[in-house]
Amino acid sequence: MKSVRRVQCGSLAPNSQRTSFIACPICSAGPKTALKYFQESCPKLNLHDIERKDVLKFSAFLRDMKKQSPRSVYNKFENVMTFLKAQGIRGLMGKNDWPRFVEEEPEVYEREELDTLFSVCDEEERSWYEFFLMTGMREQEVTHCSWNDLNLTRSTVTVRYKPEYGFSPKNYREREIPIPARLVTSLKAHKAKSDKTCGLVFPTRGCCPKLDFLDCLKAVAERASLQKENFWLHKFRATFATWSLWAGVDLRTVQQWLGHSDMESTMRYLKPSRSQQVREKVNEIFGGDQ
Repeated sequence: MKSVRRVQCGSLAPNSQRTSFIACPICSAGPKTALKYFQESCPKLNLHDIERKDVLKFSAFLRDMKKQSPRSVYNKFENVMTFLKAQGIRGLMGKNDWPRFVEEEPEVYEREELDTLFSVCDEEERSWYEFFLMTGMREQEVTHCSWNDLNLTRSTVTVRYKPEYGFSPKNYREREIPIPARLVTSLKAHKAKSDKTCGLVFPTRGCCPKLDFLDCLKAVAERASLQKENFWLHKFRATFATWSLWAGVDLRTVQQWLGHSDMESTMRYLKPSRSQQVREKVNEIFGGDQ
């Protein structure tokens, strides 16, 4: 008879057959936080002992004890469910068991505010945030991007699994994204000055992944006399998606670039254009200026 592998719910155990939440090799920083919180709400020692009520308790724990927003509760709930599924634990939760949240319309940057932001960036800062803007990659994907992921001849960047950093793309989907010539030129200059012994594109000292992109962005916004609360990293991704769709790139292609598992997630970025050309069309329809 086959023995069932027991997977530990608590901290790392001497038994190498057990998998710790915190030592999870497929988890990046976001999922690790979710799994750490699940440990706090889960008193059980083995994952295979987890029941539906334990996961429901976790959802309430996030809301009531950790004071997480509805969207954050959903995201961390999803992280844990993905981890459990990867461990072969399925069918715990029904469709109506998942936490709900109001889907807010994605915010995008105006070109004018980006021009102002980039005008005060030094060369290194500009390379960071142009990379976010022109690839649409998630924060953890940029953090763990290596020179091996970039093909500057073909003008592409690939998002892939990085076991050496404990990083896996969301939904475990690797993908290739085309990058514009302007960014290729910038990256070539950046690479020429980079530490040749470090494979990361944007490392800190000691060749560690850079973890303070957001703090640096807020500092640049303040320096540019912009409202720092209006600047966050995911907004670059939303801007990338929206501008791509406005430019006529089809939904399926943008979905692939963003790494979305469904078309509905990509359609959220189909925002009405507020360009001058659109304003002129409206004026034309209704008789022009008064």
